[in-house]
Amino acid sequence: MELLPVLNYLAFFLVFAGIFAVMALGLNLQWGFCGLFNVGVAGFVAVGAYASALLTGPPEPERFGGFGLPVAVGWLGAMGFSGLAALVVGLAALRLREDYLAITTFGIAVVIQLVALNAQALTGGPFGIQSIPKPFADALGTGLGWNLAYLGLVLAVLGLAWWALERLVASPWGRVLRAIREDELAAASLGKRASAFRLQSFVIGCMLMGLAGAMYAHFVGYIAPEDFLPVLTFQIWAMLIVGGSGRNAGAVLGAVLVWAIWSAAGTLIREALPAAEQARGAALQVVLIGVLIAAILVLRPRGVLGERATVSRHAG
Repeated sequence: MELLPVLNYLAFFLVFAGIFAVMALGLNLQWGFCGLFNVGVAGFVAVGAYASALLTGPPEPERFGGFGLPVAVGWLGAMGFSGLAALVVGLAALRLREDYLAITTFGIAVVIQLVALNAQALTGGPFGIQSIPKPFADALGTGLGWNLAYLGLVLAVLGLAWWALERLVASPWGRVLRAIREDELAAASLGKRASAFRLQSFVIGCMLMGLAGAMYAHFVGYIAPEDFLPVLTFQIWAMLIVGGSGRNAGAVLGAVLVWAIWSAAGTLIREALPAAEQARGAALQVVLIGVLIAAILVLRPRGVLGERATVSRHAG
């Protein structure tokens, strides 16, 4: 009997790790392969989560949406709406470089979060959207069996995303992205339209973030604006830095490691601090991840599985 709670928590942990890994893969395509400094991850995750919730949820008279479509359609819609949002943002923002691009994408994420908070007729406002359908729940209920089934679904999506990205970055298209990352002027001198490749990378990465948002929404069954605060962007960047940008394996490993440390820190805070101090103590999670990033940058500047291993292998 004691084994069931452990298995249930392990499945819960791995589902979230898999969802975060999909987000990290999207960011890795943008930053690790193309050098795009996207600090608006949370905003594109929110677009995907709300899009799928509106497309698949039951109708509610006080709110737009509730079309009752299949979950698969909701996930495709999440990718489509996130990609469209990225296209609009990218056409305007990708002309900017580095810190200006970071400021712009961060501002876009804040705007999306504020829209989710105030557009009550669309997003439910601060009350969020409830009753988001859970696939397989009718047949399996919402216990361990359902958690394991959803874990299998998340791992299948993660595996498909991994396979597709590995093929993309190994193709001539991926080699152009690396060339743009290293020296955009040199890539342009070879006849490559850097702006087009940067936009494609940005849109595909944001589509993955939107898909991850949809997977999160259907796992939890409820979303609200506080789910998409800037701390989510910090988490995904931490995962990529710790794991190692420029390699998809690093993005996935970083997602698992940082989520494990984040979860363990949260548990320790709940156990060690009184209830009145837990809200303030939650900031220790961010501090702990910051210390981890600093240690990784000192010991392994390219992350645990950074691109350095690949470069040295080819060099040898």
